[in-house]
Amino acid sequence: MSLWFTDSSGAPTTEPRDDLPAPVAAVVTGRTLRRTIGIRVGEATVHAGTVTLGPAATVALLDDDLGVAPGGELQFYRHVTQGVRRFVTSGAVAPAVAWVGGSWSVRWTPVPTAPWRTWLSQASAAAPQVLIDNGGAEAVEDFCRELVDLTCRERCRDIPAGAVRSPFVRSLLPDADSAIAPDRASAASRSWQDWSDAVREGESSLVLRLHEPAASDDPEAQHWRLQVCRRTPDGDEPLEIRRLSPLELDEVTTELAGAVRAFDPLARAGHDDHTLDFLLDTETVGALLEHGATALGDAGIGVLLPRTIAIATPTLSLRGAAPGATVQRSVMAGLAEIRDFQWQLALGDTVLDEGELRSLAEQKGSLVRVRGVWVRADGTSLRRAAEFITTQQALAASGHPPDMGELFGLVTGAGGPGIPVASVSGLSWLDDIAAQGAVRPDPRPVPDTLVADLRPYQHRGVEWLAHLSDLGIGAVLADDMGLGKTIQVIALLCAEREQAGDDGPGPTLIVCPMSVVGNWEREIARFAPHLRVLVHHGAGRTRAARFSSAVTSADVVVTTYALTVRDKEALGDVRWERLVVDEAQHVKNVSTAAAKAVRAIRARHRVALTGTPVENRLEDLRAVVDLVNPGLLGSPSAFKARFAEAIERERDPDAVRRLAAMTSPFILRRVKTDPTIVADLPTKTELTVRANLTVEQAALYRAVTDDLMAALGKVESDATHEGHRVRTVLAALTRLKQVCNHPAHFLGDGSPLVRRNAHRSGKLELLADIVDTIVADGERALLFTQFTAFGEMLAPWLAARLDAPVPFLHGGVGRRARDAMVEQFSETDGPPLMIASLKAGGTGLNLTAANHVLHVDRWWNPAVEDQATDRAHRIGQQREVEVRTFVCIGTIEERIDAMIRDKRVLSDLTVTSGEHWLADIGDDELHDLIRLRDEAVGE
Repeated sequence: MSLWFTDSSGAPTTEPRDDLPAPVAAVVTGRTLRRTIGIRVGEATVHAGTVTLGPAATVALLDDDLGVAPGGELQFYRHVTQGVRRFVTSGAVAPAVAWVGGSWSVRWTPVPTAPWRTWLSQASAAAPQVLIDNGGAEAVEDFCRELVDLTCRERCRDIPAGAVRSPFVRSLLPDADSAIAPDRASAASRSWQDWSDAVREGESSLVLRLHEPAASDDPEAQHWRLQVCRRTPDGDEPLEIRRLSPLELDEVTTELAGAVRAFDPLARAGHDDHTLDFLLDTETVGALLEHGATALGDAGIGVLLPRTIAIATPTLSLRGAAPGATVQRSVMAGLAEIRDFQWQLALGDTVLDEGELRSLAEQKGSLVRVRGVWVRADGTSLRRAAEFITTQQALAASGHPPDMGELFGLVTGAGGPGIPVASVSGLSWLDDIAAQGAVRPDPRPVPDTLVADLRPYQHRGVEWLAHLSDLGIGAVLADDMGLGKTIQVIALLCAEREQAGDDGPGPTLIVCPMSVVGNWEREIARFAPHLRVLVHHGAGRTRAARFSSAVTSADVVVTTYALTVRDKEALGDVRWERLVVDEAQHVKNVSTAAAKAVRAIRARHRVALTGTPVENRLEDLRAVVDLVNPGLLGSPSAFKARFAEAIERERDPDAVRRLAAMTSPFILRRVKTDPTIVADLPTKTELTVRANLTVEQAALYRAVTDDLMAALGKVESDATHEGHRVRTVLAALTRLKQVCNHPAHFLGDGSPLVRRNAHRSGKLELLADIVDTIVADGERALLFTQFTAFGEMLAPWLAARLDAPVPFLHGGVGRRARDAMVEQFSETDGPPLMIASLKAGGTGLNLTAANHVLHVDRWWNPAVEDQATDRAHRIGQQREVEVRTFVCIGTIEERIDAMIRDKRVLSDLTVTSGEHWLADIGDDELHDLIRLRDEAVGE
């Protein structure tokens, strides 16, 4: 194969260009283009310097990713290479002896069946014009035979030559000497020829050659002629009835009947009065191109297709304002509402005008005529694309073009006609997302003022945040809990202040739950002590007019969700540089006062931090993305109809793909199982602790289930029973959880946890043993419960048992007491055990002093429970973490535990909130879930 080059104008040259793709440049580097060949281009002959490649090097280049769309010749050779490989895979090859390069050689050769000859003929006819002019069909056939031999030998590479006794067979292996002595070659060659001739016996001699219709405005005159020819040693000759003898006519018509059986649309085709040719309409020709030619080839009848039929893929392109025009943008949270743009449809390199679009919308089939050239493409896609552009033009003319969210969905393939958007130009950062599928930040150094070493993935996170900030695009940093979202934001603030100088970029407002206000204050003081922090919290906080002046002397203001509601006017009077919303899942319900207040805060850039972008349902994701980029995913109702129902109910993979395409540029999520992160974390072992009920617990459990089923029977007769039923079921589920915890928890009578040295709860008996072992080993634990009342029972009992303080962190603990509790537990000599309610202690805290996590009762939501576990299993933890989840055997706890394990794979998308999903199931199914099994009570 000769590799030759053209200059920027497309003319052949004796010097390679400087902008060659890397694989081609690697071939050329260090080599001189000494050999010059004459290349016929039309009527002229031009000369070009070439690099000659052997078969192996040629195939390696064709298989390589050039990084750009290859030219017509390389595309053709790639197509031929794939076809040859299919024949080799099918086994349509055999050893042969051939005269090659002036000597006899043993070769792998294609078996000359009708399918091979037909395919080779079609491949030769489809060769680009420059190849036809410079070697023709003979060059294509020679390339195919060389490729067959190379491919077969490579597929024999695993065969050790020493294991093959026959010299003839060894000569067929890779890198073997394939030469054969002349005295043996002659007889072997004749044997091969006799065998290959036998292959042809019984094959049809018919060849069908397709001709394009003459250009005409009359649809009736636009017939394609499928000419009936006979293969002869001198070529393929058209058949005319008047020149055939009766015997020949009988043979030909018999073979044509076989062609009709192989491709039945021929039976409905028209016929020429003077020949045996078929006259086909365009729709039938489309079917012939799609599958008919293959069917006829399998029947031994070759089909020759016009090489002028182009194969093209319809693509859409989106262009910004015309040169000299002004793009109208109104920036809101970083997304521009682009009003001035134009959709275009292209077939290959041809961009279609409005008249051609209208014509396409009316045509049928996959074969269409564009500017005098027949083009083969998916007809359904063409019509759909043409109709789509017509609709978009009508919307623009009416003054209602798509908003930014809809436009972004179309560009990323999440909307529109299903035709790929090949290019976007003139629309700023949207061009990069369309081309690369993501926002690609430039490398940036770690800020000098940051008193910390960033891990590589954290450094990439800071670069990503800074890049989106420069573009004015809101960001959702959704790293797993414990991977350092806080320090990434602090590093971003440091970098911006280094870049902005003394004046600074303006204040950043951080809104977070009260439980992590102290954590933000401590982390900033630790990693960026030069930043001035104002904590806006507590009765003594700065109010009204004094607040604005206080903000001017601060770099960072930290406040809570509750205060965004109470002090919304003071917060709203400040134009913030950035709004950082920590634990953003707290404002997933957009109708709450806190969610509305946070969304009303004005800021140039918004960042949402959450370890669970989908805590309960897909609406959570929409709410978080909408917080930082309003309107991107549409209204809640539109999002539900477009994505949520398809994913949550039907697990539609296409809807998942479309949603990911729309959200991935704005969401950065790294999980602890990522290969680049897992090395920074110790292993986590998850265990299920199964406890039996005591006799007392079992009696109470049965009483609750009996009461529930009786109550449900009464509810059915109530006209407003739906809401009543939900409340009844949820109340009963809560009582069953309390029974599984402890009878005293359910009864609320203040009775002791242990009576006469005997445990009243199987779960508590196992808990005591496990806690004793943890403390005896010198290790520490976090114990989570969703019930404040149960935590208040456990704290004094465990403190007495361990002879050590056992703090209980819950929602009723004030900020200062909470911070002191966390700090004390983090000390080396801190308490061996801390109890935390799931709501108050499940997010935002760093409690790596513990390496055991105990979930004594269940929230029945994997995302929430994982957040709680991540208080200990996070960056900074040096020991292996053991997570124990307590479950009572034979109860609803055990069956819900099994259901959660099945759901966990999809929990990031579909798990609903708490136990509310249980209220929707039928009575029989509910009874099967809650009824007490025989194995529940221990002996």
